[in-house]
Amino acid sequence: MKKSIIVVVAFLITAVTFAQDKNKKLTMEVDGKCEMCKMRIEKAALGVKGVKFAQWDVASHELSLIFDERRTDPMKVKTAIVNVGHDTKELKASGEAYDSVHACCKYREDNTDDSDEHHDGH
Repeated sequence: MKKSIIVVVAFLITAVTFAQDKNKKLTMEVDGKCEMCKMRIEKAALGVKGVKFAQWDVASHELSLIFDERRTDPMKVKTAIVNVGHDTKELKASGEAYDSVHACCKYREDNTDDSDEHHDGH
């Protein structure tokens, strides 16, 4: 009888733990400059299945998320964000994605990439 009670209690504790982990809160840094960036970043994050809440703060560059850990993970959100032209600490937007953002949204210090022009091997 005691073993049955212990098994049931252990099962309930496990079930409660999984239920609590369903919705995870997370903040991450995302580069951007303005309200247009805010709309683009939030739309990209909310487009990831499992993301329930996304709010980007223009001043701090912090993206606050609530997402279902069973359906997505932070790397999927970061991938969606870099695909629309915004850098995160771990992932950088491709030149093509970055070039697609409006001119007022350009946040990189050096907006030119001439790294290949001066390194021709000679």
